[in-house]
Amino acid sequence: MIKSMTGFGRSEITVHERKFSVELKSVNHRYLDVNIRMPKALNFFDSAIRQELKKYISRGKVDVYITYENMGEATSTVRYNHDLASEYLGYLKQMSEEFGLENDIRVSTLSKYPDVFVMEEGDVDEEELWKDLQSAIDAACELFVKTRITEGEHLKDDLVSKLDHMATLVDFIEQRSPKIIEEYRAKIDARVREILGDNTVDEGRLLTEVTVFADKICVDEEIVRLKSHIGTVKKELTGDADNVGRKLDFLAQELNREANTILSKSTDLEIANCGIELKTEIEKVREQIQNIE
Repeated sequence: MIKSMTGFGRSEITVHERKFSVELKSVNHRYLDVNIRMPKALNFFDSAIRQELKKYISRGKVDVYITYENMGEATSTVRYNHDLASEYLGYLKQMSEEFGLENDIRVSTLSKYPDVFVMEEGDVDEEELWKDLQSAIDAACELFVKTRITEGEHLKDDLVSKLDHMATLVDFIEQRSPKIIEEYRAKIDARVREILGDNTVDEGRLLTEVTVFADKICVDEEIVRLKSHIGTVKKELTGDADNVGRKLDFLAQELNREANTILSKSTDLEIANCGIELKTEIEKVREQIQNIE
């Protein structure tokens, strides 16, 4: 099943007086790159969240946004850090004496200094909290995968169409190649007869020349490999295998290699033009394959 690397999924659930919202967005990437933004209260689930995402996603740059709200009774408490407040006051007094400044510190001012008052979460059932968060993540991932599959179907249809056109171009090159040799032999024969006049043409020499030329421009192997690669790509696209993006990327490189070889051997304008069009289609296929997971 072909999946695009572009996807979106969102879920929002409320359970055990806790409200979770999970949103996923992804774009193309060679590997799996996950960036998670979530409240500090959930930070200790970072590793578990990443492992959960891997059940649904194997490639792509994925941005995950999680919000969390506890709608039950307050579980947070305020802790006064006496030692830190005392240290702040000591330094403020020292500054006042060293620089001859008025020590105008007030309680309201001191209370705003970092970590003088600290919010602390009460006891939380981590196992229950994770199960609730996991449900929200799974729901978002399921929608996320659906969008990837839908986009993947569009990619598959477009790619199959391009591959069919490529196969037509390869067929033309295969049919045109033998004619080039025939045309070359006729051209050489006519040229030699023009030069020699009524003298007898050395058929052996002529055959040798044509054979050398045929060997130089022979693209039989390239045509066989192109047909094989095109068939393999179509098979992968229409098969049931998942996560075929890397394999298809490799096959696209091989297609391009064979097309380049045909162009380098070509001495015929029609085959050259066909080869250029073939390379153009291969490049389009390569670009589309970059979108496949």
